[in-house]
Amino acid sequence: MTVSQPPLALLADAGLEVPVLGGGRVRHVNLDVAASAPALAVVAEQVTRVLPYYASVHRGTGYPSQQTTALVDQARAVVARHVGARDDDLVVFTRNTTDALNLLARAVPGDTVVLDIEHHANLLPWRQGARRVVAGRRTIAETLDALDAELGRCPAAMLTVTGASNVTGEVLPIADLADLAHSHGARLAVDGAQLLPHRRIDVTALGVDYLAFSGHKAYAPYGAGALVGRGDWLDAAPPHLFGGGAVESVGIDDVSWKTGPDRHEAGTPNVIGIVALARALVELERLGDDARAAHEHALTEHLHAGLVAQHGVRVIRGFDDIDDRLGIATIELERGSIGLLAAALGAEHGISVRAGRFCAHPLFDRLATRSNGLRASLGAGTSVDDIDRFLFALGALIADGPAHAYDRAPAGWCPRVDDRPAPAFDLG
Repeated sequence: MTVSQPPLALLADAGLEVPVLGGGRVRHVNLDVAASAPALAVVAEQVTRVLPYYASVHRGTGYPSQQTTALVDQARAVVARHVGARDDDLVVFTRNTTDALNLLARAVPGDTVVLDIEHHANLLPWRQGARRVVAGRRTIAETLDALDAELGRCPAAMLTVTGASNVTGEVLPIADLADLAHSHGARLAVDGAQLLPHRRIDVTALGVDYLAFSGHKAYAPYGAGALVGRGDWLDAAPPHLFGGGAVESVGIDDVSWKTGPDRHEAGTPNVIGIVALARALVELERLGDDARAAHEHALTEHLHAGLVAQHGVRVIRGFDDIDDRLGIATIELERGSIGLLAAALGAEHGISVRAGRFCAHPLFDRLATRSNGLRASLGAGTSVDDIDRFLFALGALIADGPAHAYDRAPAGWCPRVDDRPAPAFDLG
């Protein structure tokens, strides 16, 4: 790969210029894609085309309502196809991965076993039931043995794991985890928030029983996600929301609830978010699995090679025997403030990263030696030039420090004098 190679896909933020301290503007470098990815340009265009037809779904007699209903139905089919859903799987639209996993947590008829490496979205929902946490070991092989022992020690209804760590980018062996869970009579749920935007997840081929993911990490940031999986638990669970659309009939003292996706989708759905999510998945398919893998592999290797060469930087990893990783790297410094470094990257260099413990506190606290880390994450809109700018700015800031003064506030480090003009957004 050469430094002139363009991004794999056109995103809505392509060419965005941002102001920097002291005046001037630079092209924005977005290395915070793991938090929320910009919309694909084709997704933004699709939303613009759909908006004039936006109307309430189901039972509407007008043409826009009928078209809106058809779009939601089509989007459900697109999601099912993209993840290789079984014929009897349900596709329930949610707000995001967190919402989907909270829904699933109310449906599990028994204990849930979870690793301590999880994002809070796949750690906290299980507290409302019988949850058992297994600490990750230094290798994934040892971790699988620990899970095997725990599931063998006491039966569980479900094992739930992340598809890829949002801290280290390491990709877990999903098929092996599914075999392990099923050998003990448990089902497997996968938090696909990080993995799905980068890799195809075929739930049938991998043996996944439930998959949760978000649109906002898959280049469709309009507030929709999905839970895909076996319908028996979901049909037996209490409705996720109580309200219109989820019922067959309502009396003053009794309710007859629907089964299927409608049971958990009460109220008017997020039509725009759902359409955007489906359009993003179609575009990812068009880009091609091989092309996406090759693009990301080259960029990931370039990023990690550059970080290893940095003085005073340690790259955090969770497992010694996992080489497969997404375009995510989290570092800590031997000395100095990560928060100040991240603030200066944004304010002085126009580079977006993320600092903190990344909503994965148990994992971070086990792996890190400092209180915070800095995460750089890439995606389909990233180029080698983006990574080179980040590595150059990172090295300069570590060696010489920021060029401007910053104050530490409750929300983080802020420029003492911030002369960057804000965009002229007018909300009336």
